[in-house]
Amino acid sequence: MRRGGKNLTPSGSIARTRFQEIVAEAIDSIPEGLHRRIENVAVVIEDEPDRETLLDLGLDPAEDSLYGLYQGTPISERGAAYGNALPDRIVIYYLPLTEDFGDEYHLRREIRRTVIHEIGHFFGLSDRELRGMGY
Repeated sequence: MRRGGKNLTPSGSIARTRFQEIVAEAIDSIPEGLHRRIENVAVVIEDEPDRETLLDLGLDPAEDSLYGLYQGTPISERGAAYGNALPDRIVIYYLPLTEDFGDEYHLRREIRRTVIHEIGHFFGLSDRELRGMGY
């Protein structure tokens, strides 16, 4: 999930441990029917995307950042030979989220939105499709 320019609000200094709890709550809020279908995916928290990642995605590191990123092969693209693969990854970025959403209410909403967006990529949905669904 992408965010726009770097007009940042002051951080509400949400502790990293609290941030991790909010991410876990977002994952737990996924409906059971979908949750059962998510296999071999690691959700990790990193501080922020590196310059190379942003450039690879066609983003301007001076203007853009990310809240989250799916790295892997969507299940819609996996063939019969797919197997013995390292886990896919969903990365949630701590600094961009806490800088843009200083209060816990809005941070919680955006983390949930970001987690769902990245899980959508795991299922093969495009950014355009996810935006159309409000994610």
